Formats: sequence, C-alpha cells, structure tokens
Amino acid sequence: MKLERTKNSIRNIIWGVLNKIVTLIFPFLLRTILIKTLGSDYLGLNSLFTSILTVLNLAELGFSSAVVYNMYNPIAKNDIDTVCALMSYYKKVYHIIGILITIIGCSLIPFLSYLIKGSYPKSLNIIVLYLLFLTNTSISYFLFAYKTSILTAYQREDIISKINIVLKIIMYCFQIGTLLIWKNYYFYILGMIINTILTNIITAYYSNKIYPQYQCNGKLSENAKQNIKTNIQGLMIGKVCMVSRNSFDSIFLSAFLGLQTVAIYGNYYYIMSAIAGILTVLMASLSAGIGNSIALESIEKNYQDLNKFVFIYAWISGWCTVCLFILYQPFMQLWMGNNMLFPMIDVILICLYFYSLTMGDVRSQYASAAGLFWENRKYVLAESITNIILNYILGKLFGVHGIILATLISILCINFVWGSATLFKYYFKSYSVIKFYIKHLKYFIILIFATIITFFITKNIHTKLIYKLIIDCVICFIIPNIIFYLSYFSTQEFKDSINLVKKALKLLQKKG
Repeated sequence: MKLERTKNSIRNIIWGVLNKIVTLIFPFLLRTILIKTLGSDYLGLNSLFTSILTVLNLAELGFSSAVVYNMYNPIAKNDIDTVCALMSYYKKVYHIIGILITIIGCSLIPFLSYLIKGSYPKSLNIIVLYLLFLTNTSISYFLFAYKTSILTAYQREDIISKINIVLKIIMYCFQIGTLLIWKNYYFYILGMIINTILTNIITAYYSNKIYPQYQCNGKLSENAKQNIKTNIQGLMIGKVCMVSRNSFDSIFLSAFLGLQTVAIYGNYYYIMSAIAGILTVLMASLSAGIGNSIALESIEKNYQDLNKFVFIYAWISGWCTVCLFILYQPFMQLWMGNNMLFPMIDVILICLYFYSLTMGDVRSQYASAAGLFWENRKYVLAESITNIILNYILGKLFGVHGIILATLISILCINFVWGSATLFKYYFKSYSVIKFYIKHLKYFIILIFATIITFFITKNIHTKLIYKLIIDCVICFIIPNIIFYLSYFSTQEFKDSINLVKKALKLLQKKG
C-alpha cells in the first residue's frame, strides 16, 4: 500500500502546527500566572520533576519507534496479521514498562532532597507532588498508548493533533482556573493526569474506528522479535542521548544553582523548545512518508529528497535563529522583567544550541526510517557520555554558560558530524558526506551574515520596549528572508523546493 505521502504530510503539518500553537500560547500563560501567583520556585520544581521523569521514561527504550518502523513494510504490503501481532507485542511490553517506571520512580523518593540546592516551598509536600508527576508519567503505559502506533505508521498524526488540541485547551483552562481561583498547585498537576487518561482513551477509540482491522492478537516470530530487540538497543542509546541533552541540564542546574536559576533557564528553554517543536512538526509529519519512500523508492530519489528537505529546513531554522537572537532579550524583559534575564552570552549560546539541534532533524528522520538504530549506537552513546561529563565539569566551573556550552559541544561535534557520517556510511553509500558538511557550512555562514545585518539594523532603533519589539519583529521577518533569497535563488535546491511548495499548494486547493 503506497501512502498518499504529500497529502498526508500537508494535513499533518497543518494540524501539527495548530497543536503546537496551542501548546505554545497556553503554557506561556500558565508559566506567567504560575510565577505571579505562586513564585518562581514552583516553576523550578515543575521543570525539575518533569526532567527527572523524562529520565525515567528511558524505560520505554525507544520501543514505540522500533514498532512503528517495523509496521512500515507490512502496511505497504497490506499484511494485516503481522501488524496485529506487532500491536499485541507492543501492548504486553508497554504494561511491563509501566510497572518498571512505577517501581524505579518510587525508589527515587529518598533522594529527592539532594537534587534541590537551597530552599523550596514549605507549603508543599515534595513526596506527594512527585508521586502525582510519577502517576502522570506511568499511567499511559497501562491504558492504550500502543494504539497511537497505528495512526503514526499510517501518517495520520493529524488525528492525534486534533485530539490533543481539544483536550489540552480544556486542561489549560482548568489549570489557569486552579491557579487564579484556588492557587492550588496539587489541582494544577491533577489536571495533567486527567488529560493523559482522556487522551489515551479517545485516541484508542479513533484508532479502532478508522482501522478496525488492526487488533491486538497473534504472535510475532522469534526473528521479528529479535529484529525489534536489536533496533531497541540502538534506540535505547539514542533516547539516553536525548535525555542527557535536555533533562540533565535542569537537574544539574538545580543541584548546582537552585530552583530560581532552573526557572529562568526554563523560560529561555521553553521559548527555544517551543519553536523547535513547531519545526519538529514538519519532520514528524513527513516521517511515515519518508519511511514509506525508503521502503518503495530508490536511494537516488531519497537522496534528492534529503537535500531538498535539508535546504527548506535550513532556511526556516535559520530564520528562526535570527528571530531568537534579536527578540529574545526584549521579549524576556517585557515578559518576566529585568531580574529574570540571562546575560547576552547565554542568549548567543542558546541560539547556537537551537540551530545545531534543529539542523540534525532531517538527517535523524532518514536514519530512523532506514532502520539505522543499531548502527547509530556508537555516536549517540558518545554524545550522551560527553554531554553528562561536560555538564558536570563546565557547570561547576561556569554555571549556566557551562551547562549550555556542554550541550552545544556534544551536539555539534558528535551528533551532527558523526551522526551524518553514519547515515552516509550505511544508507547513502555512494554519496559524499563531505559535500553534505559543506552544504551545512554554507547555510551556517549565510545565517551568520543575515544575523549580523539584522542585528545592526535593529540596534539603532530606540523607542519604548513594546514598540521596539514590534518593529524588530517586522525587520526580522523581512531582512533575513531577503538575504536568504538573494543567496539561494539560483541554486538547484531552491528550484526543487519551489516546485515542492507549488505541488503542495495545488493539493491544498483541490482539498479546499
């Protein structure tokens, strides 16, 4: 079965972006209200416990990604029995994972106080609060989380996004109400648990309704199980890398510098990750299509697509980086005030962190779709170890600067360079990874030029903060894109990308 890749991708992008907008605007309001009503320490605790439980989710070991990857081929061949057997296996393993997360999570309770430097709100029972967070993390594994795999494999993330949009709006409104009316942090967390339960139940309902032929029955062959286990071993290391890159930052900051620093870092990271999340929607919406393409199309066709997607992503990611660099400080000053600002050196490091992180997204999608989970194990393990060691050393020496720099070094030097080499070694074998590096270097140099030009234009604008922010937004929208256009309009990647956009617009018109 050949999926309607372009149509599905457009649909997924539209609803995925809407979902991200909801998860950008409402959490922004929540963070503001939480600090104003309860204080920054509560926000710091929220970031810390979220990070701890993200680490606990390592028990999932990337199992869902391995199962979805193994669904691509039987779905393409319309092999219903194999897909049903995969779901049955998925369900059993997820129940085991839920039990493990609960047990390991409870065993960490005696050590919670060691992860918080300084004071924390005495009105809170840290253990009860942590158990609520733990319940929210583990409960999905005992419900129907495995049903999401069918929608993902069929490139129907738009359904998941629609469900999330409705339920998250209800949850966010409930949480805002609890903060403004009762100022009760426990009710705030309870809203998350209710949302998790309802999301799993409703997603399972629509999965059964749209694809009733797929139910949890049958058994996988030992060869199929072994294939999944091999992929999981590679994915497990990859997930360790992702967690060490994101969650350990907050944990180290809390242990070294306290909850207020975690709250400030969380504000900056929230803006960065929200924008990165919108970009990730583009890739997530294409993931099943890329997997289907790798299963059915030639390597040459996939290489052409890779270059096209990398170029589009570089343009969008580069523009977002310029906007972050110019708008970060005035926005933070307007939002949280001068006492919640990091120095400019941290802004520069965070912008570099953002760009280096997003520029690996396209390559990662192709590596996952090609099933290179095991082949990736060496570089992702090296990145994890390097990041944790540098987080400790540089965090001790330089505080926040060191924590961000540690992550940046590990992403750029190991994830990007080594990860790209692995993809070209095992899949794009007849193509040069050096040319791939040179293209990225060219994109980065043009980005630096666009950032400098935009900075000097906005630097000379002196007016009230709110007006300056609006004027800077307009300049950021115009100047970088003009520079990118003048730099790229004669390239083949630009022409291919324009053709892709035209094709997408035609499909949208037909749909309309």
